[in-house]
Amino acid sequence: MYRKANFGHPIGWGRKVGIVVVDMTRAFVEDRFALGSAKMGQAALRGIARLLEVARPIPLPVCFTKMVPFRNRTEAGRWYDSCPGIFGRPDDPAAHESAAIPPEIAPWPDEPVIVKGKPSAFFGTQLHSMLTYHNVDTLVVTGMVTSGCVRATVDDAFSHDYRVIIPEECVADRAEVPHRVNLFDMEMISADVVPLDAVLAHLRGLDRAVYGGAAELPRSRLPPSRQA
Repeated sequence: MYRKANFGHPIGWGRKVGIVVVDMTRAFVEDRFALGSAKMGQAALRGIARLLEVARPIPLPVCFTKMVPFRNRTEAGRWYDSCPGIFGRPDDPAAHESAAIPPEIAPWPDEPVIVKGKPSAFFGTQLHSMLTYHNVDTLVVTGMVTSGCVRATVDDAFSHDYRVIIPEECVADRAEVPHRVNLFDMEMISADVVPLDAVLAHLRGLDRAVYGGAAELPRSRLPPSRQA
């Protein structure tokens, strides 16, 4: 059926690449949290760390997203009806701990962290404006979970006419079936699902001059541990 309908043609890379790391917080990668799956999440975390290790020196634009506890029912909206308390209470220190981004991929000083309230990283946020500022036309989407916020972000990126690349080792879900089904569905319509090694090979071949890259990173591009 998919072949008959002519689905699944490669979208390919454009001229300027950016990366969004969707909700890759401790809540999703540690079993002690209700949303967490260390088995799936830790593998994606390692993949994202490899991706950023190559992307940052270029330097590619990188944006992170996260969700934090809602202060009231109005802020939560339909989250309150479908899965009340999913992000914890604002007065619970553990809820804020769960919203922290793991140190393995901690944002650098000039990498925005967008606090979002809905599944898509684009909905009600400045993400599209930030990517437009950097003239990004190709968006590498990573994070968790494949069937939820990653999928919503990919669909909105496609709707904004970005070329979407998903490194398959850089996304994960709480279970294998929704992960695989959603990767397949996105590859048929809205994204190229590509092995991480192939993504890294492409990034290594980019013209750093397009991104303002230099042999010596400016101070703002150094991780906090190296700024002292």
